[in-house]
Amino acid sequence: MDSGDSRDEESPLVVSDSQSDKTRQNHTRDVHVLSCAFLLIFLAYGATQNLESTVNTEKDLGTISLGILYLSFTIFSLFASLVVRMMGSKNALILGTTGYWLFMAANLKPSWFTMVPASVYLGFAASVIWVGEGTYLTATARCHANDSNLHEGTVIGNFNGEFWGMFASHQFVGNLITLALLQDGKEGSTGGTTLLFIVFLCSMSLGTILMCFLHRRDGKGEEGPLEPAVSAYSYAVSLSKSVITPLFDVRMLLIIPLFVYSGLQQAFVWAEFTKYIVTPALGVSGVGGSMAVFGAFDAVCSVVAGRLTSGLLSITWIVSGGAFAQVIVMLWILLKYRVTSGVLGTLYPLLMAAIWGIGDGILNTQINALIGILFKNDTEGAFAQYKVWQSASISAVFFLSPYISLQAMLVVMLASLFTAFSAFLFLTLKAERAFSSSTSPHVGS
Repeated sequence: MDSGDSRDEESPLVVSDSQSDKTRQNHTRDVHVLSCAFLLIFLAYGATQNLESTVNTEKDLGTISLGILYLSFTIFSLFASLVVRMMGSKNALILGTTGYWLFMAANLKPSWFTMVPASVYLGFAASVIWVGEGTYLTATARCHANDSNLHEGTVIGNFNGEFWGMFASHQFVGNLITLALLQDGKEGSTGGTTLLFIVFLCSMSLGTILMCFLHRRDGKGEEGPLEPAVSAYSYAVSLSKSVITPLFDVRMLLIIPLFVYSGLQQAFVWAEFTKYIVTPALGVSGVGGSMAVFGAFDAVCSVVAGRLTSGLLSITWIVSGGAFAQVIVMLWILLKYRVTSGVLGTLYPLLMAAIWGIGDGILNTQINALIGILFKNDTEGAFAQYKVWQSASISAVFFLSPYISLQAMLVVMLASLFTAFSAFLFLTLKAERAFSSSTSPHVGS
């Protein structure tokens, strides 16, 4: 009897352990699925975005469409956290993919009547998908850390490293596909671009299907769909809190300049670097190759930076390295760079793209990890603020690009980086002191 009772008592423990192992596997599986889905969607969108200014040239339709897109992105990011809370992060991710699909379809028949509405809707969809991504990935990391008894900051860093490494490779893969289908370099030819956009639509469709295999999660890291709201009034209150309340948090105010610089440095690659550095040296056909190099280094650095992330101190050092890398490129262009012929003329733009990709990979992983660590109580609101400020700065660059010189843009970016890095250092010192003071009584007891 005793042996039978002991077996009965042990069996639930065995089931519990197997269920725990399966749950941990589901967490990592979801990160793999999310990363692959974003790669399939953004390899298409990223390559298309790089071509907008050369394919849709009539009255600057491509450039203005991108400006409208990011302006719409900025406005709708104010409401994105509410949409994610209402729908749940998984459903928000699936909804967000529809905007990218519609934008790609509009490029098959580009005109003001197709591109502008598609750009406005993509702004809404992008705000939802990115707030949903940040919320979902952070929730998954917290679940995995809790179930596996691991350090939360380390898991958040590792998961962000994998995601952003895979995401950054979209520039490499997407631009290689572009080069393969537009080998003659005639990006404006109708037949070539039509085939390209059809291939990209298929890629996006596969990415959307992959999203459907994700497990449901809410913003606190617990599995399951969100509860429906009790009233419209509660959502209005929630919206006001998500938009206004974070701005009363000193930590948010200190990190906003870094959000702004993150957008500036991304838009610089798309709007300025390809136009003033790559095209004069390599021609329009060289844009795809240089962006492929940018994406390859971005991807590798994202994975490495994510693996090295363990907390605020590591984030501080890693961000310092990324900032230093981009300062080197900006000062190089501002003070010494001149278009030259021969091997060096080809090598310099590719080297700059590689170094800039390193900085971009670091900023992407570390900002997302920093938000996950500092804003545990309002993850959706924090990621919404991130996208508001980032997309606003991107939109500003696209609208101002025709009216501002490369030198003026570099000066603005250097000033922005100095401000952002100073505020970031103050934030990390403040957060470390708060953490030390909260743990010191336990050490002494």
